[in-house]
Amino acid sequence: MKRIIEKRIYFLKPNQIVCPNQFARKYYDPQEIKSLADNISSNGIIEPLIVRKNDVGKFELVAGLRRLNSAKLLGLRRVPCILKNISEETAAFISLSENIKRKNLNFFEEAEAIENVIRRFETSEFTACELLGIGKSALINKQNLLSLDKTLQNRIVRSGLSERHARVLLMLPEEKRSALLDSIISNSLDVQKSRELAEKILLFEGSEPSVKPPECPPPVRKTAIGDVRFFANSLSKLIITLQNSGVDIYSKKSENDKYIEYKVRISKTQIDNYQQLKLV
Repeated sequence: MKRIIEKRIYFLKPNQIVCPNQFARKYYDPQEIKSLADNISSNGIIEPLIVRKNDVGKFELVAGLRRLNSAKLLGLRRVPCILKNISEETAAFISLSENIKRKNLNFFEEAEAIENVIRRFETSEFTACELLGIGKSALINKQNLLSLDKTLQNRIVRSGLSERHARVLLMLPEEKRSALLDSIISNSLDVQKSRELAEKILLFEGSEPSVKPPECPPPVRKTAIGDVRFFANSLSKLIITLQNSGVDIYSKKSENDKYIEYKVRISKTQIDNYQQLKLV
């Protein structure tokens, strides 16, 4: 093993690097590897691989599986690597992030890989979002994709539809999704048209959305009673209005350290004449 101390880059033999990371992408198009190998043959490996030392002291690949496979195809004696002192959990998320960034996984593969890592390491949502560099809503959206059955997932991928198309299907109950997908594919509907069609199905068939948006907390109710002056002015105006209307009304205000007291007295003989009057 040769080391360039200044750059902290290790030149390792390809067979020194093990690839036990079950969360990395396992399969590649051979032509893709051949094309990358041709590029490496001309320009070398520009971006070093990322490795870590596992519990038994072996170099474990974190990121760069395509580069490693291409180097093996070329028969390179050594490859540049950056050694990181990270946990298996962090390594799994770094590998995922690289695959997502390079679009090496379709969105269903991304969702499944993320779910596998979270379950394997019992990772919290906060930690998963932080390590993947995504928001909580994006994480939840990806996890929701897995509620679509495998048949629908395969059809969506084969048809070249987007992740947003897939989320539209989640608006409907499971038994209605296949028919909606048929319409989307046969009519080449974009996301907006697909959503409109799903909403029409919900409207005319009285279905509830399968995936509901998170409930918002009830609004904080504000009350004018909290402002004593406003309440006092409103009461005074009401009394004046009644007096101007000919109502025999008496009011008195008293105040101490604990509370303000208002006394309002109306003659009972006039109540029958003002049955329509309601005080709110």
